[in-house]
Amino acid sequence: MKDTGYYAIGIFRHKRDHNLGSLWRSAFILGAKYIFTIGKNYKKQSSDVLSSWARIPLFHYETADEFFKQIPYDCRVVGIEIDKNAKPLHDFVHPKRAVYLLGAEDNGLPRDVIDRCHFLVKLPGNHSLNVAVAGSIVIHDRVTKIETDFPVLQK
Repeated sequence: MKDTGYYAIGIFRHKRDHNLGSLWRSAFILGAKYIFTIGKNYKKQSSDVLSSWARIPLFHYETADEFFKQIPYDCRVVGIEIDKNAKPLHDFVHPKRAVYLLGAEDNGLPRDVIDRCHFLVKLPGNHSLNVAVAGSIVIHDRVTKIETDFPVLQK
């Protein structure tokens, strides 16, 4: 059995709960171990038609400091952001154990959070995507690369 590691995905100060509900659904379908929010709690939405809340856990962190203190052992934080220092997603080698962090669509991730990420990745395009769409693209990229013989995992 291939050891593909694990991943989680979450949003920093999300704006709309229905986007988190849609991301939760994608995360469940694509094998995430958990999802999370930072700075804003989640209220159940109709966009989560699979009741993903009953299938994978949601963790909430009040602050970025609390989030970074709770990162699982030997896990890497991958910030998803339009930034000059970000690596294009198509070239990115996913860590074996990863936590993907997205920012709100209008503000993205603040600089102090970006600076604490182990990796920074950007999606194609020059404008931000809907946060649920962006997160789904990233985790699809991970699952697609890992399920092939493409060498994608960093130790």
